[in-house]
Amino acid sequence: METKKILGIDVGASGIKGAIVDLETGGLATERIKLSTPKPATPEAVARVVAELVNKTGYTGDMIGCGFPAIVKHGVAYSAANVDPAWIGANIETLLSEATGKKVVAVNDADAAGIAEMHFGKGKGKKGTVVLITIGSGLGSALFLDGHLVPNSEFGHLYLHGMVAEHYVSNTARKKYEMSWSGFGKRFNEYLLHLDRVFSPDLIILGGGISNEFDQFSNRLDNKLNVTTAAMFNHAGIIGAALNAFEAAFGENRDVVA
Repeated sequence: METKKILGIDVGASGIKGAIVDLETGGLATERIKLSTPKPATPEAVARVVAELVNKTGYTGDMIGCGFPAIVKHGVAYSAANVDPAWIGANIETLLSEATGKKVVAVNDADAAGIAEMHFGKGKGKKGTVVLITIGSGLGSALFLDGHLVPNSEFGHLYLHGMVAEHYVSNTARKKYEMSWSGFGKRFNEYLLHLDRVFSPDLIILGGGISNEFDQFSNRLDNKLNVTTAAMFNHAGIIGAALNAFEAAFGENRDVVA
């Protein structure tokens, strides 16, 4: 493959998004296409939608990168966040390859967003410990040490006040408990301080939909925390999935620190 243009797909709770990514620039080479995630999101149903999306993009390459909402080890799903539990134990790469006729490389969706951010965004060139937190229906995370990904971190499942952290503070929790932005910021600050006590990150990058409202709650965050918002926004999962697939196939060093 001479070109660095690969189709990236981001499987989410409400939508399955995809575009051809230009890995030289970190931008989308085509318009992003979004199809609804099937309900229930069984392996067979998701595979059909992914195949439809590939057809709609007109992609002629032989490889696809896929960000998937699960713990992913060697292409197999070991959890099922926001998809049907039938995915647990299923080989994502095999199922989607069979549906699309192309080689598929799967990665956890938050890890995909982190890979994009470390290569093209706010994490580029950063040494030390960097944590990306995506704030959406839950809390996704990606952990990097000196530019190297430590996969499947799942920091949204840390315990805080006797409950799973994403049940205490996320966009779902914000709506459930009818929080003001000030109230959300107070809770999110507690979460970040807990994360800081455990991992002492040098930089925390916030992504996901709620990061767009950062100015609404940033004044509630402790000054000792080095927090910034992501640069890649909603395209990060697509771009990171494509980049991860390219690196997996061609053996490029994932150390993104120059």
